[in-house]
Amino acid sequence: MRTPPSAPHTVSLWSRICLIAAIIVFTMSTTAVSASNIIERHVPQAKIVGQGTLTYAFWDVYEATLYAKDGKWRADRPYALSIRYKMQLDGSAIAERSAQEMRRQGNIDAEQLQSWTAQMESIFPDVAKNTVLTAAYKPGTGTIFYKNNEKIGLIKGDAFAKSFFGIWLDERTSVPKLRQALLGL
Repeated sequence: MRTPPSAPHTVSLWSRICLIAAIIVFTMSTTAVSASNIIERHVPQAKIVGQGTLTYAFWDVYEATLYAKDGKWRADRPYALSIRYKMQLDGSAIAERSAQEMRRQGNIDAEQLQSWTAQMESIFPDVAKNTVLTAAYKPGTGTIFYKNNEKIGLIKGDAFAKSFFGIWLDERTSVPKLRQALLGL
């Protein structure tokens, strides 16, 4: 018959658990600070406008957060959308789905959409659980993309930004509940 662990062993185990928890919290807060720095660089006085989760069937696909100056989104001012993935996805599949959603909104020239799709396919990486992709819009410049804290690309132009961010923010979005959550409606 085994004897129960002694108190010093239990305290030692408890100390290890606390240390691991502290490391995890520190790592998570460091990532949040870095992501915040990226957003602050592109969106002065950035505050959260809204947050929401995209769920498909029974699976949470990602959590999205919209940032804008003072937490008030306007399409003609800088803003950023940060997406934390809850599952593994192929980058080319993300680009293709984005193109489908952009096409769905209408008013896009097929040749232009094909060009944008190729650019997104060259930029969008494969993602794993907890990968964060951030897209920051700067009027007159375009959309700057980040994977976690690393810049991964730029697609120039306000027309691309309007169509791309319209996936979530346009009234014709296929995810109206997520749009409401992101816009704080």
